[in-house]
Amino acid sequence: MNTMQLRPTIHWVSPLPPAHTDIAHYTARIMPELSAVAEVILWTDAHEWDVSLERFCTIRHFDPDTALPRDFTQARRGSGPEILFIHIGNSWVFHAGLMRLAQRIPSIVVLHDLAIQELMIEAVKHVEWDAGSYLSGMTKWYGAEGLKIGQACLDGREKGAAMSGRMPGFELALEKARAVLTHTDIACDSIKARLPNLPCYLLPLPFEVGPPPPLRRVSQGPLRLLQFGWIGPNRRLEQVLEALAKMPEGFDFRLDVMGEIWNTGLIHEKLSDLGLNERVHLHGFVPESVLENALRQAHLVLNLRHPSMGEASGSQLRIWNSGAASVVTREGWYAGLPDDVVYSVDLEREREQLHELFRSFAADYSFGRNVAAAGRTYFETHHAPRPYAQGIIKLVEDTVSRAPHLLALRSKTELESNRSLTMMQLERFKNLT
Repeated sequence: MNTMQLRPTIHWVSPLPPAHTDIAHYTARIMPELSAVAEVILWTDAHEWDVSLERFCTIRHFDPDTALPRDFTQARRGSGPEILFIHIGNSWVFHAGLMRLAQRIPSIVVLHDLAIQELMIEAVKHVEWDAGSYLSGMTKWYGAEGLKIGQACLDGREKGAAMSGRMPGFELALEKARAVLTHTDIACDSIKARLPNLPCYLLPLPFEVGPPPPLRRVSQGPLRLLQFGWIGPNRRLEQVLEALAKMPEGFDFRLDVMGEIWNTGLIHEKLSDLGLNERVHLHGFVPESVLENALRQAHLVLNLRHPSMGEASGSQLRIWNSGAASVVTREGWYAGLPDDVVYSVDLEREREQLHELFRSFAADYSFGRNVAAAGRTYFETHHAPRPYAQGIIKLVEDTVSRAPHLLALRSKTELESNRSLTMMQLERFKNLT
């Protein structure tokens, strides 16, 4: 009998709303389509979640340090095979526990960020990851230089973001993986080069297609600029502010910044130094409805990134969905986008090209209309959730054909070892008590 004629059980370990990460919202966006083709159980190590998700699937809480394969299998609902998916991003807040789980139980790892150095370094700092395990992994995958730089990062002498290009660290998340799912060609190619025996799959990042966006933005008042999301140093906010400060005095604009900023004090100080306090508004994290309204009013959305972490941009999909024009850095996933769906700037000429773009928008507020429309069409064609859900089922078919009992593959010895906490976990609990 073909087991894939039966509905598989998909154990989906991911951050969930209201967590302030787009990975949580990505999971929520695809649940209607994914639950239509599989029995989905959402697993979270957080203690709260959006109960509206329970319309589509079961939600279970778990402890990433003590959960065993049998805990997942006992919760199964489908009549077909079962598969465990673990989602790994670059935020220690949401993914440190999930990373520990991925180190113990075989799974399909969904790698949202190729570069995860900041995840591991911050997790060590907050006693959510073991320094010895991190340095051992750095030595294994990057040799003596990896050990040296990894130690420098833990000591605060180096920054994780600065080393991400040379030593992204994704290998440490995949040592127990049965397969890996990525959302960019760059990530998939990098994984295949480093781990040629690990099946690697590529699916375009999905986003629910919303209603048709407004055809026109306001044509009077200040030019509306917007930046949003988790805004770390790589999001170029400081450089954007410096570029705006150098525009001619008559340039009338308003920049709204919506999302959490890695160092709000630094940005406030910079706004004062540049004389931009009246034109730049820092909102912090805002409800989704507020963000959607801002996107539908924005003439230009700033989505610059350097270094790119090897990720596809949920923020960019949201921008296209809203029908707004955006500017990106020609790097990583963004460098492979068609020329007509975004405006692109080169890092070496960033300020000059931003100035050219600002001047064009200031002269004609409808300047970005064609790019916005092309972006929306591209988004509808490539990033709808239904093909993504179908791709997940195909991935399940392939994995089951290689390992029919994925969650039962652990030996008795391995299962026994999972029942006892590691020294890292004991140390963590000791620090918390």
